[in-house]
Amino acid sequence: MYKFFAYISRMKYITRWSLMRNSVSENTQEHSHMVAVLSHALGVIGRDVFGKNYSPDACAAAALFHDASEIFTGDLPTPIKYYSPAIRDAYHQVEAEATEKLLSLLPEELRGAYAPVLQETDPEIRRIVKAADKLSAYIKCLEELEAGNNEFGDAAGETLAALRGMHMEEVSWFLDHFAEAFGLTLDGLQRG
Repeated sequence: MYKFFAYISRMKYITRWSLMRNSVSENTQEHSHMVAVLSHALGVIGRDVFGKNYSPDACAAAALFHDASEIFTGDLPTPIKYYSPAIRDAYHQVEAEATEKLLSLLPEELRGAYAPVLQETDPEIRRIVKAADKLSAYIKCLEELEAGNNEFGDAAGETLAALRGMHMEEVSWFLDHFAEAFGLTLDGLQRG
């Protein structure tokens, strides 16, 4: 009996943004879905708008599993994870070991297919997924601010600055063409 997918299904029990008051809670499974959608979009934008050799499908697949190690580690809040280089490096080691544990829960025949997406071995895909992860955080901040939760004000500004600081034309294009819509109400979305 292999337990890989049973563990993956438990991503829905891992709550994100645990140090902040949330209007709507978010779990790792929901987050991973959004990061996959955004990674696919960034891949398409890179390929179709800027002529890059991206595989949107590969970006989306890697994004679906980008936080899978949190099944064993939980979601360590960013201020803690990056408090010091020692904590950051130790946490990366814990994440790597958790990923190896997940791979060991698959039949040997499937490990080769899942290792690249769990370990984000392609640097271009890793870069796209990291950008999509930041975009997802920024969108969460916008949604919380729209709900009147000012707790996310500083995080929104810092996250937007980090996104702009990535100097990725795909990210800038997405922000310029799509970001504003995330602040709209349902009625606003339905108006022309």
